[in-house]
Amino acid sequence: LQQHLCVYSLLKKKSVLVNMAKKGSNSVSGRLVHDNGDDSHRIAPSPVVHVRGLCESVVEADLVEALEKFGTICYVMMMPFKRQALVEFEGVESADKCVACGTKEAVYIAGQQAFFNYSTSKRITRPTNSDNPNSGNKVLLLSIQNPLYPITTEVLYTVCNPIGNVLRIVIFKRNGIQAMSVQSAQKAKAALNGADIYAGCCTLKIEYARPTRLNVIRNDNDSWDYTKPYLARRERGKGRQRQAILGEHPSAYSDNGYGPHCPLLPLPGNNRYKMSSHDIPEVVAYPLPQTSSYLGHSSSSVAMVSGLHPTKMNCTRIFNLFCLYGNIEKVKFMKSVPGTALVEMGDEYAVDRAITHLNSIKVFGKRLNVCVSKQHAVIPSQVFELEDGTSSYKDFAMTRNNRFTSAGQASKNIIQPPSCVLHFYNVPPCVTEDELQRLCTEHDVPGFIKFKVFDAKPSSKTISGLLEFDTKTNAVEVLTVLNHYQIRIPNGSNPYTLKLCFSTSSHL
Repeated sequence: LQQHLCVYSLLKKKSVLVNMAKKGSNSVSGRLVHDNGDDSHRIAPSPVVHVRGLCESVVEADLVEALEKFGTICYVMMMPFKRQALVEFEGVESADKCVACGTKEAVYIAGQQAFFNYSTSKRITRPTNSDNPNSGNKVLLLSIQNPLYPITTEVLYTVCNPIGNVLRIVIFKRNGIQAMSVQSAQKAKAALNGADIYAGCCTLKIEYARPTRLNVIRNDNDSWDYTKPYLARRERGKGRQRQAILGEHPSAYSDNGYGPHCPLLPLPGNNRYKMSSHDIPEVVAYPLPQTSSYLGHSSSSVAMVSGLHPTKMNCTRIFNLFCLYGNIEKVKFMKSVPGTALVEMGDEYAVDRAITHLNSIKVFGKRLNVCVSKQHAVIPSQVFELEDGTSSYKDFAMTRNNRFTSAGQASKNIIQPPSCVLHFYNVPPCVTEDELQRLCTEHDVPGFIKFKVFDAKPSSKTISGLLEFDTKTNAVEVLTVLNHYQIRIPNGSNPYTLKLCFSTSSHL
């Protein structure tokens, strides 16, 4: 799995923030309501309402502002990538009003019409302390989804501090990108839950954390105590440092240097989400990464990959796996170091994502080691033939299979750690489950145990769906071999390029 960031921060004001339900703990919808208001089937009314058709920029505050007229809202669960949400009202009567109103007339949330139906859940599951206004916990957990850029203490502080005074932030490595922060909790969650830190990526999903206090031992990009600015910026294992005559580096060469702040997320006009009209600006300013140097990471856009299987791995298969995390420019196997290759990617952030997600995973019985290379470019020297007969060097700069060639294309990629479920797409409708299973057999990779095809329009020229495998390793090997496989159909002029990526689903 991808290693993810967790960021903790602590605020001076106490306030209870509604919490995010655990994934998979609630059924989303209890009846299907078409856009014209007709019902396919009905179930018993529930105080939990399923909201869909939301715009991409919607945050929790927008839902509360639009729906509180129907009654008191107890809890909101955002599902930003699905453009949906669950809203729990205090009573069924309020939910009835909401669903009935949405059926009779258009209800707009953040300027876009939304659609409503009952959920089969009678209550949204909350994490610890989320229901207790007197719990006194001031620590929030921020899950950061689709992280195309590194999340540092500076980034989180810039995001959170305008809403409530941040005391501490702690970032640590975990499976799945998450962050913890503490604020004037209700205001922060309402204003930021569901928002993107950067346009089209780094989506925030906020809930209460279990810890009630954060311990910070040093101030750097991974942790910061804003009540103790004197904490040493000491790298682990370095011991005492010699005293510098002029102190830290000048700002122009700062390790955590980010470019000028770029306003991305306007705060709601309602003053519920502001400390006061003069305490914070109308717009929360977010820094855009403009330098490649950030603490703990190299500025090189070249990754070194070792532990590669000598006969089953080649340049194309490395591309198939690494292209999920950024554009691939060149791949070169090192003649002097068997089982090792250099991968030049589009930028250093792509290298960072590849390291976070792919380091230490097993492929064909061997564990990969992915790290930043000292090289800043891959030079096609000492080209030789690999054991499978293919070239040790390949240039992918012009391939159409790179998935981050434009901002719009990059925003469609959900950065996901390896999992046992693969999402397949761009497959001709005539291809069956048996044919995909046979494809796995022919290429000597494990077969899938479950198969699901998504509903498609009758006019659609391709289909998509999910494949579940016994283990994550099996799924990784299938993706490595079959990603971008050319599927030819009888009487077809051009082949279909099978595209695979790791799914957000853990099982089917």
